[in-house]
Amino acid sequence: MKQISKYLSAIFLAATLVSVMGCSTPQQDTVQYLADSDVTTKVKAAIYNDPMAKDNEINVATFKGVVQLSGFVSSQAAADRAVELARGASGVKGVTNDMRLK
Repeated sequence: MKQISKYLSAIFLAATLVSVMGCSTPQQDTVQYLADSDVTTKVKAAIYNDPMAKDNEINVATFKGVVQLSGFVSSQAAADRAVELARGASGVKGVTNDMRLK
């Protein structure tokens, strides 16, 4: 009977440790979401304030610091400029170019 008690105690302790470790994940997700939102805002502002890139239909999304540019641009030069602006924004770890020419 003592041995079963020891096993149950060990299982209970392991379950408690696993549940405590899992509690830190939502806070990290929230911090990452806020950081990605900040990066997205900076990239959108940079594109909007640039005369070559602002008149195009460019969508910006960020996941874990990687910016994805999608939508339509009027020229390859505008697409290149948008990528350059995105790479120059603080917090950007990478840029994926999924833009298409009109």
